[in-house]
Amino acid sequence: MFVGKRKLGRSISLIVGGASLVLSALPVASAASSSSLAPYKLTLYYPGSPAKDEAKVEAKMNTYLKSKINATIDLIPIDWGQWDSKMNLLKASREPMDVIFTAQWNGHANDVAKNVFLALDDSRGPAGNLIAQYGKDITRTLDSAFLKGSKVNGHNYGIPTNKELAAQGGVIYRKDIADRLGLTTQLNTVRSVKDLVPILATVKKKMPSMTPLFLRDGDNFNSHYFMQQDYLGDTTIEGLIRKDGTSTKVITRFDDKQYMDQLSLTRDIFKKGYINRDAATTQLSGQDALKKGNVFMIVASLKPGKDAELGIAANLAGKLKQINMTGRTVSTGETAGSMLGISSTSKNPARAMMFINLLHSDKYLNNLLNFGIEGTHYKKVSNEIIKPGPNAANYNPGATWMFGNQFLNYVWNTESPDKWAQFKAFNKGAKLSPALGFTFNAQPVKSQVAALVTVRSKYIAGLETGAIAPSKAKEFQKKEVANGLDKVLKEKQKQLNAFLRSK
Repeated sequence: MFVGKRKLGRSISLIVGGASLVLSALPVASAASSSSLAPYKLTLYYPGSPAKDEAKVEAKMNTYLKSKINATIDLIPIDWGQWDSKMNLLKASREPMDVIFTAQWNGHANDVAKNVFLALDDSRGPAGNLIAQYGKDITRTLDSAFLKGSKVNGHNYGIPTNKELAAQGGVIYRKDIADRLGLTTQLNTVRSVKDLVPILATVKKKMPSMTPLFLRDGDNFNSHYFMQQDYLGDTTIEGLIRKDGTSTKVITRFDDKQYMDQLSLTRDIFKKGYINRDAATTQLSGQDALKKGNVFMIVASLKPGKDAELGIAANLAGKLKQINMTGRTVSTGETAGSMLGISSTSKNPARAMMFINLLHSDKYLNNLLNFGIEGTHYKKVSNEIIKPGPNAANYNPGATWMFGNQFLNYVWNTESPDKWAQFKAFNKGAKLSPALGFTFNAQPVKSQVAALVTVRSKYIAGLETGAIAPSKAKEFQKKEVANGLDKVLKEKQKQLNAFLRSK
């Protein structure tokens, strides 16, 4: 079954909670000879919109990959709104796949329990220790905190992207529209979601054709990065602690007063007409919504320069600004917040790992995937700074945080030239979750987890975007209890307690 689209040095030291982490951006590593390798066509599945010039970029990548690992690549982006449903079908049908984007907030632990991904560091596993054999540049450049923090049941089932560690929630808005409507001063004083309400009211009144606030499932005021909840390795599995607190008692979302209060506030904003009516069902990402030009504000997980980075991706360079609205925290979710895994259906896991390894070490390949062809999709201002090329709109995935080592990336001329130094400051002093390093193993309760994930899918989008009344949360909770919630919570607490005792 086919789903999707096929073809027609330097180092940066980060201080996190007092610990020094070194993230390196090294020169292109010399690759082993590919002459002894049989030809192989890799597939790379990731969320995003297909690009007009995707085939041209693929052709360039294929020429390069043949010389490195005697492989070619089939890029298969799937629109964000269809990502979960289409990938779930592919995984369930055991479709042959190679490299797949995965993350703790995208059901990673649940997928591991379902044998979707190969263990990448298991010498006794079906593929052996792929990291040790073919991932030496990964372990050389990626701080061990990422690999340690993203393990499930003692093994790595995905290779984390080398990027920022801390997380912070907030909003990104159209600065040009705010200036036009005289809202800039008011926006500069925003500290809470309530502070946004009169601003959204003004946008709706003065620009009725514009959506004041775009929300979607996963990107709203109750998302884990905004609500500061640590779901202990997988946000699709009920049971959490607060990242910004000290308690290690596993609770449900219904026990978190801040979460429940935010549901009511979001519902009120929705009823006022400030949120897109299709918030619970939309297939657009925040980036694509901004690109359409009729959205004023989105909710987003933030980092230094996220507004400038998103501005380039949404064809709104220089027109976006971010407001940081939460504290900075670090949980296992951040170490496993963006990974590339290898499917258990891959016909050549070794070649897949060689490819991932190159994304962590090969500057040319990494930037080709992320930014396209020099002179066509971008032009160099200097060795590290780039600007849009004549056909920039034809290839602009805006997914640098997904692939390999982000510290190999060029920096756009609309971004701060000291972007990576800002990442260092961003991580310094971030609050560490009490469960940092723990990832729940869903295997002992996989049948209950599967049932709860199904229940969750029927309620979560509507509740968190304000599309349905908060009173539905009681119905949601009752159905979770009926489908094994208590067993899952008990198992999460048991595993967390064991982890804490072993520290």
